[in-house]
Parts: sequence; structure tokens; C-alpha cells
Amino acid sequence: QDQLVESGGGLVQHGGSLRLSCAASGRTFSRLNMAWFRQAPGKEREFVASIYWSTGYTDYAEFVKGRFAIFREIANNVVYLRMNSLKPEDTAVYYCNTRAGTWAWGQGTQVTVSS
Repeated sequence: QDQLVESGGGLVQHGGSLRLSCAASGRTFSRLNMAWFRQAPGKEREFVASIYWSTGYTDYAEFVKGRFAIFREIANNVVYLRMNSLKPEDTAVYYCNTRAGTWAWGQGTQVTVSS
């Protein structure tokens, strides 16, 4: 069964950095548009960033442009989210999925940014 596994979250201070990882068991990301999403307490899940696996083309939500970077490791089938200059409002559970959210959602990884 296809399963997405996110990791790399944690507690970080305002202005700090983290790198999230997402891997899949059961299939590859080949030819997909993979994305990161986040969901803060009491809010809906929202798009953060995406990357076309075949071309590397990326897209970002306005609120993370210039701070976050999505990239991929093709050989190991892993998609990353590098997060710099973190703010308390970035606190959320971060998930990866296809851009359209077509796979089953994983557990996500908690990111907490202290002020």
C-alpha cells in the first residue's frame, strides 16, 4: 500500500531553520507534482510548495517565498522542504502529498516555532 512518511519536524526558535523530508513506500514520485502542505490548529490544510518531479519546476505560496525551498532527491525518491527564517505563524503539522492531494495523507510532522 502506498504510504507517505514525513519527518524532520521539531521545536525551533523564531528565525531558526528546519529541513523536512518525505518518502514513500510502495511507489515512486516519478512524473508527479509533489507538494508540501500544512495545517495549523483550528485551520484548514493549506498549500506550501510544490515541485514537478520530472523538471524540478517549483511553486510556492506567497507566505513562504524567499524563506522555504522545496527540492528533490531523485535517486532516493525523497522530497524535502528547507525552511529558513521560521516564524511562530509557521507552527503547524506539515504533510506531503501530490499537488492534488490524491494519495492517502500521512501522519505529518509537527513544526513548532517559539517566539
